[in-house]
Amino acid sequence: MSEYRNKRISDWYDQHSTSILSFILLMVKDYQQAEDLTHDTFVKAYLYYDSFKQHSSEKTWLFSIAHNLTVDFLRKRKPSLTFKEIFLFQRDNNRLPEELIQIKEESYELYKALGELKDTYRKVIVLRKIKGFSIEDTAKILNWSESKVKSTLFRAIPALKKQLLREGFWGEKTV
Repeated sequence: MSEYRNKRISDWYDQHSTSILSFILLMVKDYQQAEDLTHDTFVKAYLYYDSFKQHSSEKTWLFSIAHNLTVDFLRKRKPSLTFKEIFLFQRDNNRLPEELIQIKEESYELYKALGELKDTYRKVIVLRKIKGFSIEDTAKILNWSESKVKSTLFRAIPALKKQLLREGFWGEKTV
């Protein structure tokens, strides 16, 4: 059984660690700490593997663990670290260098604006719009009701647009 558990956790790490790392990074704004919390997520998944009842996907379960670990970390740490503009970009060999520069600049502005939003807004936008989780899975990850996910997202999107306007980014371009 232990070998099976090792293999599953290892497979999950290969499939989901980059996504979990970027999710945590958007919350803690510190790359080293995000790496540590990502590692802790998979250690905890290993330790509590038997509690995974498959009521949700392993991805949803892992994101729940990551979210809870990150919230615990943020509660314990002193606030006000500055937002580090560190992003994980996937290589696309079909794009021209000018396109890649534009994408990087737009991503920078978007993530900078996200960093200025309330924590609840940032979480729901990242999970729903960037990571692509369903309302149901987002609710499970955040331990919220589905209606709270919907209403928070409803308020978060205009707040993001307002922040982008404030920073002079929102104009002829759209998110």
